[in-house]
Amino acid sequence: MWFEILAIWGCIPELSKDCIDMTNTSSTYLSILIGAVIGAVVSWWVYNRQKKTSDKQDDVLQRVKELEESHDKALKSIQEFESHHEKILTNILNLENKIDTVIEAHK
Repeated sequence: MWFEILAIWGCIPELSKDCIDMTNTSSTYLSILIGAVIGAVVSWWVYNRQKKTSDKQDDVLQRVKELEESHDKALKSIQEFESHHEKILTNILNLENKIDTVIEAHK
């Protein structure tokens, strides 16, 4: 089948025993065909590598987003905890002032 397809371009001594020399036309078409095949393989390989890299980057970005949300929740919890401690500290200081006032009044 390949011999028949390539035979329309001229004599190709690499494929046919009865040939003496390959014609310029067949050489050109054969080179274009080989170049197209190599180009297609390289293009597919580059596309495949870029797709894998893009998928990994998407996974990393999703994980970063999840960590950021977790970090925000932790910060809110810490702020609430700190606010609660400030209220308790204020109440303790008020209680200490009241105790000092009561002690001073009984002296």
